[in-house]
Amino acid sequence: MPAPILAIANQKGGVGKTTTSINLAACMAAAGQRVLLIDLDPQANATSGLGLEKTEGGSLYGPLLGDGTAVERVKPTAFERLSAITSEVDLCGVELELGRFDDRLGRLRSLLEPIRDGGQFDILVLDCPPALGLLTLNALAATQHLVVPLQCEYYALEGISTIHRLLDQLRDGGVNPSLNLLGVVMTMFDGRTRLSQQVVAEVRQHFGERVFDTVIPRTTRLAESPSFGKPIIHYDPYSAASAAYDVLSTEVLKRLGLGQT
Repeated sequence: MPAPILAIANQKGGVGKTTTSINLAACMAAAGQRVLLIDLDPQANATSGLGLEKTEGGSLYGPLLGDGTAVERVKPTAFERLSAITSEVDLCGVELELGRFDDRLGRLRSLLEPIRDGGQFDILVLDCPPALGLLTLNALAATQHLVVPLQCEYYALEGISTIHRLLDQLRDGGVNPSLNLLGVVMTMFDGRTRLSQQVVAEVRQHFGERVFDTVIPRTTRLAESPSFGKPIIHYDPYSAASAAYDVLSTEVLKRLGLGQT
């Protein structure tokens, strides 16, 4: 059975997208899943957040343009059962280069098929750029499941409404009929403020059961863990944020139909 692909995307920056990608991948790996995290963001924050170097030729830039394979780019991390394909600034050029291909939206899907079918991984996680360019569109064309992180602020619903329209367009246009919104995760939650509570309540009212039960708190330890190249469960395993991402990973695995081993 091919490994499911999970895309973490929101065209708005600063919503905890990469933080969620790193920590969700790490928690699923800690739960026994063999996880491959693919950094599609030219800023390469997921790469450095896992303690990996941004190496020349290490990203999917070449393979997306027909030079090499994605399998060749897979690297181990310091964390058991968690591997990665790193990013670097050369991915910026993909947005321009992909435009000349007829299958511009299907390049990533084709690249990932040998990995999905190879049996080495149980799940692939795509960390998307904070924009709706060709890299994000390739991710949405390649995945079956989308997770949208939303910051607990009043502008949150604006971003997800744009993503929702895009999902409908990709499905209805035949680019990816199997694409679905696996869930919305509320991030940077501050229980001391009425604003955070109101936003969560509004999003739950709007999206119902598609909003994960788990909310991710705003904490200093979570914010500083990437600078040490560690997911929060390895940087501060007893923190509130570590517990939150651990519970979120259980929710995600359940929705994917993947049991913990």
